Amino acid sequence: MKAYIQEIIKRKDLLFYLVSSGLKAQNRNSYLGYFWWLLDPLLNVFIYYFLMVVIVGRGGPDFPVYLVIGLVVWRWISSTINSSSKAITKYSGIISQVYMPKSIFPLAFSVTQLFNFLFGLIVIAIFLFAFRVVPTWHIVFLPYIILVQLLFLIAVSFLVAYITVFVRDIDNVMKHIVRLFFYSSPIIWEGSRLPERFDWIVAINPVAIVMNAYRDILMYHRMPDIGGLFIVAVMSTLAILYLIYHYSKNEHKIIKAL
Repeated sequence: MKAYIQEIIKRKDLLFYLVSSGLKAQNRNSYLGYFWWLLDPLLNVFIYYFLMVVIVGRGGPDFPVYLVIGLVVWRWISSTINSSSKAITKYSGIISQVYMPKSIFPLAFSVTQLFNFLFGLIVIAIFLFAFRVVPTWHIVFLPYIILVQLLFLIAVSFLVAYITVFVRDIDNVMKHIVRLFFYSSPIIWEGSRLPERFDWIVAINPVAIVMNAYRDILMYHRMPDIGGLFIVAVMSTLAILYLIYHYSKNEHKIIKAL
């Protein structure tokens, strides 16, 4: 496993290339180019604001800020999971010809979506300014929350990318699982739409823990759930280490399956 991790570090140039090429490819054929990194989350917020406020009649004066934080954070989660499902199979031609750690591909997809999320933070900052919500000193926890979310998404990406190699239909199943997390997490509404007896599901939901942490420091001016974030970070780190070990022992199976 140590040798495998050293091989990943040795291939850091490939990781940088995959991230940069992934960022360029997203808007290569678009007239607006990288401006879509800002416009896309904005349009997403406007659509859900129209749905929740105008049609459903929910939300208070700070609801746009609540909504934009939820949607921008969720965009990072959903885009990472959906793109990582094909992280390895997409490069099957290269993998079959040249040896390289297969885990580097889902890792690259996770880092690529991190850069997209950083542009989404600009959209959040615009809404905070527009609605006169000024973050307090609690914003110092922002890098910590981003790191926790990144660890969680890397772990999920490793798992989904590996399973998809052997079970190609998992890509279609993941779309429904992602949708389930969307409706069971406080993204476009407060709390959960689940019955009260299932509140424990929301309490242990890592998506909800991370989502609430962002709102706590940016919107509500209070401490995030440090304990919950720490548990998510530890569990994600352990999962990453186990999956790296699993990758290192099953590289030949991945090549055979491709």
